[in-house]
Amino acid sequence: MPEEVKIKMRDILKEQGFHYKKKWGQNFIFDNNLLKRIVEAAGVVSGDRVVEIGPGAGTLTNELIKKSAQILVVEIDPTLIPILEDVLQDDNVVIVQGDALKINMDELTKANGFQWPYKVVANLPYYITTPLIMGLLESKYQIEDIVVMVQKEVADRLTASPDTKEYGAVTIAVRYYSQPEVLFNIPRQVFRPIPEVDSALIRLKPRKIPPVQVQDEKLMFRIIKGAFGQRRKTLLNSLLSVKPEMKKEDIKKILEKAGINSNTRGEALSLEQFAEIANLWSNV
Repeated sequence: MPEEVKIKMRDILKEQGFHYKKKWGQNFIFDNNLLKRIVEAAGVVSGDRVVEIGPGAGTLTNELIKKSAQILVVEIDPTLIPILEDVLQDDNVVIVQGDALKINMDELTKANGFQWPYKVVANLPYYITTPLIMGLLESKYQIEDIVVMVQKEVADRLTASPDTKEYGAVTIAVRYYSQPEVLFNIPRQVFRPIPEVDSALIRLKPRKIPPVQVQDEKLMFRIIKGAFGQRRKTLLNSLLSVKPEMKKEDIKKILEKAGINSNTRGEALSLEQFAEIANLWSNV
């Protein structure tokens, strides 16, 4: 945005007596070039329906407006609502005050006249990043694309490969529901106030069909959770927690049928291997 608009937004924050609230992870971006790059990376075009979570001072929203997108912003901080109403005076913008973790996004978009599918583009508050992303994916909303800023360490975790320290249960879950990709890193210095960590812009493309077929999806995730519950344990011992009454020998037979050494650890297995274990387990 032009320097005068940038100054105006900061002046409005000051005039309204706004104070950044750490409990809601408020770190705003005023860098026009970066905001443009984010919107371009998100591939937003005229006519798109976009949900922005945590708009802050509306700087990213203003860049979305320039694309003639239909925008719905969800902001938890009630003190920011009058500020957003001041700086986002556009017929294509709907402002909703609420907690994104407690909102059904399909119901909200439908209630506000948004056609499906829609995109999610946002600078996510750090404290809700993982639960919000998993909520959006697990709910299987009518979302066609998710492009969000997250902590760099979270981005690394969501896109990690097997046999790395970042690889875990959430990595596999994200891969099951979407195609994850790191678009580019973002230095902490561009935020106000400056956070203690760097960020990254990631894309999560929701899958219409999972990459693996399982008879019991819930069982597969219980197995994954068990495998990563105590990372130092072997897979055989970790999976005893999935079904305590199940004999160790029976679990060992399942792993052998899947071609997996029972002494290996969960972080060495791919999504496909976990799916195979789950399907074999379902038939015991």
